[in-house]
Amino acid sequence: MAFLDTPLGIFTIILAQCLLVTVCILVALAFLMYADRKVWAAVQMRKGPNVVGPFGLLQSFADFIKYIVKEVVVPAGADKVVFFLAPMITFVLAVIAWAVIPFNEGWVVANLNVGILYIFAISSLEVYGVIMGGWASNSKYPFLGSLRSAAQMISYEVSIGFIIIGVILSTGSLNLTDIVMAQDGSYGFFSWYWLPHLPMVVLFFVSALAETNRPPFDLPEAEAELVAGYQVEYSSTPFLLFMIGELMAVVLMCALMTILFFGGWLSPIPGLPDGIIWMILKMGFFFFIFAMVKAIVPRYRYDQLMRLGWKVFLPMSLAWVVIAAGMTLYEVPGFYRGE
Repeated sequence: MAFLDTPLGIFTIILAQCLLVTVCILVALAFLMYADRKVWAAVQMRKGPNVVGPFGLLQSFADFIKYIVKEVVVPAGADKVVFFLAPMITFVLAVIAWAVIPFNEGWVVANLNVGILYIFAISSLEVYGVIMGGWASNSKYPFLGSLRSAAQMISYEVSIGFIIIGVILSTGSLNLTDIVMAQDGSYGFFSWYWLPHLPMVVLFFVSALAETNRPPFDLPEAEAELVAGYQVEYSSTPFLLFMIGELMAVVLMCALMTILFFGGWLSPIPGLPDGIIWMILKMGFFFFIFAMVKAIVPRYRYDQLMRLGWKVFLPMSLAWVVIAAGMTLYEVPGFYRGE
């Protein structure tokens, strides 16, 4: 135990925790992408990946190898430093956001008292990777796609912020573990925040779709309009980093929905033990909903996207902050979770 008490030992433990979380998430992403493609295939009445490995389970790994060994093509007029820095920033920010996500009680890399602020800060910075990628390509179409992304992410981050404030008011803490434990009641599924904050659950889900550039809000990479948008000039590993970063952000939003509104690792049925399995099942369910939306909902026009964000979601989420504050102040059951 003496070595673990030294600065080097503590650093080793932290490094091991970071590697464990990162590797587990990256492996999970491979199978989530497979599940994503299978869902689209089922909706469209086709088979989807079914050749590489049993039932096509190794298709994501084959795609990964393909991206790694392909030639990296850099446009002649591109700013090479920024061109390669952009996908790295997107990937790194997507990874470090997971540092404050608790998978079970005590199972968190950094149990920050301001975990919500940390998540919000990291998600705000992710737009820079997209802007840099579009600008560094020295082409009008990627640049236009990156500008769309900046406007879109800023618009819906405001709504997400106000929605989260309602949960913070009910809990009285910015710590994600505290938010989960505040939902630990004797009614199981009905003790969670989804019930008192029900209108905001829908708004948060739709805002998460827009924040992560997922259909029907994938306007920054609208193939029919922008030739795939900000990442059109990217190939091989840089493109892979963009793709992983985007998919990891989607899974992060699934984790946040689980933690903020659906009890995290808490059991939905009183008497059943809590644990990480509930966290994984809930995240998997929300990822399935993300995949279904991509398969069945047509793409919005850009003016519709902006109108929804600024004229519908912003007033509704702002009004909900006032309502949640009033309900908490007068200790209305369900909203007030204080001592």
